[in-house]
Amino acid sequence: MANHKSAEKRARSSVRKNAINTKTLSGVRKIEKKLRKSVTAKQKEDSTTMLTQFESTIAKAAQKGRVHYRTASRKIGRLAKAVAALNKA
Repeated sequence: MANHKSAEKRARSSVRKNAINTKTLSGVRKIEKKLRKSVTAKQKEDSTTMLTQFESTIAKAAQKGRVHYRTASRKIGRLAKAVAALNKA
């Protein structure tokens, strides 16, 4: 338990930040999961639209520091490659 005023404030703010981070990351994971399902189901149009949505969501998360920018870039690159291969075939 926090004993000082500043420690109490820090505890409150960390709870708020944790809630925001959890919400953001779960949203990113949900979109990623849907995108991977549509790629494996070979749905070209759905995959393309979901890819743009995923890129936007994870880029915002990376910009705010919720996800590391290199992790975001890697995930975008790999999924874009999968969608491109799907559209090419």
